[in-house]
Amino acid sequence: QVQLVESGGGLVQAGGSLRLSCAGSGRTFSGYTMGWFRQAPGKEREFTAAITRTGGSTYYADSVKRRFTISRDNAKNTVTLQMDSLKPEDTAVYYCAAEGGGYIYDLKKYDYWGQGTQVTVSS
Repeated sequence: QVQLVESGGGLVQAGGSLRLSCAGSGRTFSGYTMGWFRQAPGKEREFTAAITRTGGSTYYADSVKRRFTISRDNAKNTVTLQMDSLKPEDTAVYYCAAEGGGYIYDLKKYDYWGQGTQVTVSS
């Protein structure tokens, strides 16, 4: 069992930066691929970024490549999403999630989810 709590969302102007954090509980945190997904109003939840168990590999949606960076610290049970050069279209609720089977992109395969944190980018 893993419990996830996101923090760090807020309101920022276009071109600005935000840093989202996800704190996990449980001794098996390092056994999970960790992902960030986002859901804009009226849209489906979509893959944003993911990082493998040891942090050796990272994956990004095309829309956030070279602007977002995912990282993790297994000793602290945290995963972070650094978001730079933010655009109004990045406005969404961002969710942290944990997945144990290596599926990376498929949100249906993620077993545990946080409650989400709102990110709003003004133009």
